Amino acid sequence: MKTFRIATRQSALALWQTEHVAARLRAAHPGLIVELVPMTTRGDRIIDRPLSEIGGKGLFLKELEVAMLAGEADAAVHSLKDVPMNLDGPFVLAAILERADPFDAFVSERYTDIDALPPGAKVGTSSLRRQSQMRARRPDLQLVDLRGNVNTRLAKLAAGEYDAIILACAGLERLGLSSHIRHRLEAPGWLPAVAQGAIAIECREGDVQTIELLSVLDHAPTRTCVEAERAMNRRLHGSCTVPIAAYATLDGKILSLEGLVGSAETGECIRASEVGRASDPEGLGRLVAAELMVKGAGDLLGLSN
Repeated sequence: MKTFRIATRQSALALWQTEHVAARLRAAHPGLIVELVPMTTRGDRIIDRPLSEIGGKGLFLKELEVAMLAGEADAAVHSLKDVPMNLDGPFVLAAILERADPFDAFVSERYTDIDALPPGAKVGTSSLRRQSQMRARRPDLQLVDLRGNVNTRLAKLAAGEYDAIILACAGLERLGLSSHIRHRLEAPGWLPAVAQGAIAIECREGDVQTIELLSVLDHAPTRTCVEAERAMNRRLHGSCTVPIAAYATLDGKILSLEGLVGSAETGECIRASEVGRASDPEGLGRLVAAELMVKGAGDLLGLSN
């Protein structure tokens, strides 16, 4: 294989992530020509409604997967938090890169952190996960939907449409915008989205040559952690239509996982945490999901035990 084509969304962040993958591939495989295939997805085109209303984060993948099936691209690069728990069709995640900062960022022109916001302040985020944790912490705030790419969201904040917004630290750092981070919202007090901060490379199942080529970029510790988080989310039938958060950490052969299910309407948050073997991230994820269900998460999710 002399030329390798990577499908990508056209946002600045998506292009940065794909260029990062391309540079890593060129370094790992001297002589390989890597080309980007920029595309616009339905999730990018519809920005006036929350993702939960238009089909979920999987809308950021479909066009890229169609391009792979049509032979127009060999792989696609995604933010792993946008990848559904179960991939449709003949696809696999051939590589998961080392995770960047997994946490959320409090961003504001005037205020230093959540506690500094005045009563009734407007906070922009369309994430139900963020809304539920924000409402649990500050039920007096106005939570307002916010869609668009990172620069669009920052421009709306600068224009005074919001008193603060919540973004992912990793996205800001990758775009050279980390100066906008006023406060990092860290675990255990605030949990991130499942697999937040990790970049995944998707390709066709059975494409042995591509899978082998991409395997050099796979970061085993990150894969272990995100597999536990995704297993929990899968057991809870999670998507962007329900507020679910998770964060796993690895210490040698010991894997720890914290999970949360919340309500964006009431701010009720149910938490569970467990420790397990690094060799069985799937089992740990299911265990934490089961504990969340026992504590009442099923009621918030509309599920039964």
